[in-house]
Amino acid sequence: MVIREYMARMDGHDPDKALELLEPDFRFLISLPGGQHTGTSREDFTEYIAGRAAVDRRHEIVRYTVDGDVETAYGFVVDEGVTTGAFLSAAQVSPAGLMARYQSFFTPDFDLVDRP
Repeated sequence: MVIREYMARMDGHDPDKALELLEPDFRFLISLPGGQHTGTSREDFTEYIAGRAAVDRRHEIVRYTVDGDVETAYGFVVDEGVTTGAFLSAAQVSPAGLMARYQSFFTPDFDLVDRP
C-alpha cells in the first residue's frame, strides 16, 4: 500500500524519505488551487519537495482502494490542526512495489464525503 506510506513520509519530519518509494522514471501531476506541478522523474519530484513550504501538515485518509496495480486514496489535509481541504490521489504501482505514476487533486472548496 504505497500511497499510505508515501503520505506518511511526506507528512513526516523528513519528506525526502518519500523519494525511496518512487521509480527513477516516476511521472506525476499534483493539482492545487494555485496551479499544477508535473514531472517525469524522481529528480523532478525532488525539486517539487524542495519548493514546498514547511508546515505541520498531515493527510487523513478516509477512503482507500486497490484495483490491480492502481491505488486510490481520498481524504483531508490538515495544516497546523485546521482542515484546509480534500484530496483525491491515485498511483500506479510498479512490479517492484514503487510508485511509477502519481496523480493528486486538492480542493479547499468541495468534500466528496463528510469528514468523520
